[in-house]
Amino acid sequence: MYDVPTLTDYSAAALEKAAAECIRACSGEAAEVRSEAELKAFRDRWMARKNGILTQINDLWLKGAPKDAKREAGIRVNELKSRIQELVEGAHVGHVAAESYAADHVDISLPGIRRPIGAEHPVIKTMHEMVGVFTRLGYSVAEGPVVETDYYNFESLNFPVNHPARDTQDTLFIAGQQGKPQRERLLLRTHTSPVQIRTMEKMRPPLRIVIPGPVHRNDPPDASHSPMFHQIEGLAVDTNITFGDLKGTLDHAMKEFFGSSVKTSFRPSFFPFTEPSAEMYVSCFICGGSGRRGADPCRPCKQTGWIEILGCGMVDPNVFEFVKDSGYDPRKVSGFAFGMGADRIALLKYGVDDIQLFFQGDVRFLGQFV
Repeated sequence: MYDVPTLTDYSAAALEKAAAECIRACSGEAAEVRSEAELKAFRDRWMARKNGILTQINDLWLKGAPKDAKREAGIRVNELKSRIQELVEGAHVGHVAAESYAADHVDISLPGIRRPIGAEHPVIKTMHEMVGVFTRLGYSVAEGPVVETDYYNFESLNFPVNHPARDTQDTLFIAGQQGKPQRERLLLRTHTSPVQIRTMEKMRPPLRIVIPGPVHRNDPPDASHSPMFHQIEGLAVDTNITFGDLKGTLDHAMKEFFGSSVKTSFRPSFFPFTEPSAEMYVSCFICGGSGRRGADPCRPCKQTGWIEILGCGMVDPNVFEFVKDSGYDPRKVSGFAFGMGADRIALLKYGVDDIQLFFQGDVRFLGQFV
């Protein structure tokens, strides 16, 4: 059994001789490994951090070397460590291979081992399905950065300086931004709307885009909220676009996604970047708009027969002012925009009552949606 000797001679020849003896001992012990227990003991004896042989060599040969010999000793010890590690790993590979070939026989009639095939996450699947509805209407898919500036996330979308959404209680700001002008401060985007501005800066009208992606807000996680979720937004800009175009487009999209029997309803609302603004509801596709499921009340629509799906409206002329030089003169063009939460639609579509289940990574849960 090999024991690490204490060196008194640190000449190149002496170090090479000591290293060769160590390698020869390690190689011999590796050849004698026959079982899993012996393999573990072999690895621990040579590689253990506290009292393994490599640790002892470092303490006795390198730390104990005279000052003028430390450089040569360090080179030799490092080379020795690499060689010993190769021998230890080689014993492991050889051990596994020997066991594989030592099997008495192989039954080729047994079924093979197949890796389970993955599938789209239910939220991503829902997002792709909804995006597909709009791409078939001629919309292009646009994307943008998740880390945004205050200018693109708020200012250029007509948010006033004192708007509550710009407060740290609602928005996740990147640390260390206090010294920058407000419009240059970085944050995690709270909606995918900044991509609308970025796209209009690059492309002249007419424009039709749909924007899927993750967004972040300072919401504590619970059954209906998450600090990270997914949005799908759309923007259409051209001459003479009206609110009727908006209603017709969304009515068609909801019927294609939820079924042709679904009805839509628009109710007045307010958003800084659209005027007029509305919230769109669809008749409950679970209870058929009756508000009841047999003798029981319908929980998804809260017995109203309607489910809120998205916010929408005509693009505020003030927003076009920020991209006026790119061809979006508010006196000549008009447009509509809409935005919906893909996670909320997935909750409704699959009958899930806790949004946190989507983000916990439990394969047993996610496997239901394959």
